[in-house]
Amino acid sequence: MTRRTFAAGLLGALAPPLPPLPKRSPNILFILPDQLRAQALHCYGDPNVRTPNIDRLASEGLTFHNTVANTPVCCPARANMLTGRYAHKNGMVANDLRLRESETTYSELLHGAGYRTGFIGKWHLDGGPRLPGFVPPGPRRHGFEFWAANECSHTHFNTHYFRDTPEPIPIQKFEAEGWTDIAIEFLKQTSTDTRPFFLTVQMGPPHDPYKAPPAYRKLYDSAQLKLRPNWQPTPGATRADIAEYYGMITAVDEQVGRLLRTLDELSISDDTVVLLASDHGDMLGSQGQRLKRKPWDESIRVPGIVRYRRKTEPGRATDVFFTHVDFAPTFLGLAGVKAPSTMQGVDLSGLIRGESSKGPDSAFLQIFGPYDGDGTPAAWRGVRTARYTYARTKEKPWLLYDNARDPYQLNNLIDQPRSQPLRKHLEDSLNQWMLRTADDWSQDWSVKVEDAGRLYKDKAYYSVDEYSEDHNR
Repeated sequence: MTRRTFAAGLLGALAPPLPPLPKRSPNILFILPDQLRAQALHCYGDPNVRTPNIDRLASEGLTFHNTVANTPVCCPARANMLTGRYAHKNGMVANDLRLRESETTYSELLHGAGYRTGFIGKWHLDGGPRLPGFVPPGPRRHGFEFWAANECSHTHFNTHYFRDTPEPIPIQKFEAEGWTDIAIEFLKQTSTDTRPFFLTVQMGPPHDPYKAPPAYRKLYDSAQLKLRPNWQPTPGATRADIAEYYGMITAVDEQVGRLLRTLDELSISDDTVVLLASDHGDMLGSQGQRLKRKPWDESIRVPGIVRYRRKTEPGRATDVFFTHVDFAPTFLGLAGVKAPSTMQGVDLSGLIRGESSKGPDSAFLQIFGPYDGDGTPAAWRGVRTARYTYARTKEKPWLLYDNARDPYQLNNLIDQPRSQPLRKHLEDSLNQWMLRTADDWSQDWSVKVEDAGRLYKDKAYYSVDEYSEDHNR
């Protein structure tokens, strides 16, 4: 059977046949811890945390300093990555909606082109109740062939997952270790399956609740932590919470090391692209704020480390913006598969291969509604450039920072008279982004769609409109 004809059956029916893969199409391993901000890694400058394996990955690959979550909250971020489209286009404008089966995803296209595709970990794209979290085989898996996942569970030490039947399978250890066990099982199948693979391992930690395995928590003395200058004492983001967060990160780092060692042991490291990223960051008391959905850097900036030994010069770094909508076209570009015109992101595979140094010079940011759970007061839009951050609500401008002079974003320039020309320039840039992506303020909502999965236990919603119709009856 050739790669051209491989995708027969159900998954093949989801997308038209694609040209055969080019010779030496690389494997791709995409590692996605949840709620890991870029500032909390040693290789991104954190003086507290111990991340030797992730640091090794950075020393052997390319670090994107400006990796940005376009919509910094779990479900929208994951949908943006999977579809290469902004949230108002793929429909995932809030947590606990279901990603439409009609969306074209990189996983469907890679599978259709002959890749063995695998998903392990937290899915969070099926809508409805988060637990039990069984996603049946078929189009709701969006092209993933191997499946070991749950919808969403932040019980980090005693959770469960599903394969192809609705019987839960327990993970009775730190969940990142359990997911890595399964990932190693998948990787070892390369000895009997010669197709290139795409595997993503999407771990729950270091998402709150902040609780690290005891051996890793002991590595951090909360009283000795060097906190960011913009940190303020904040309920739910105390020194003790941050120490637990660091402990979880170091525990995740150990699992990254296990995955890298497995690639070495299987002699496939040179032919495997590895990307480490996250869905969004965590304020952790910076600006006196918790969690995500904010335009500050601790919320929007995530790791973006890519290693491709055959193509990438080790130890490189770039200030080119790499945002979530760019992930899908970049994965496809690395595999030699043409991205559809409906994808809105940029293919940065040429930059990763060292063939180009160009890419986006800013990032478009979107949040579509308020949410009491993390203190987000209203919908907002924003733009992050190499130097500036600008955000506004529909009603008025909100934030303006000069990140070169003010890297911790302590001085909001939004109302300073001498900053008005700059504010107008960034407002124009934001308007251009909204026009280019066909976004407008009518996309926003006021109902608490974030609660959909908890309020409606027997139903999944594909859109805010569906939810609102039921909610307002």
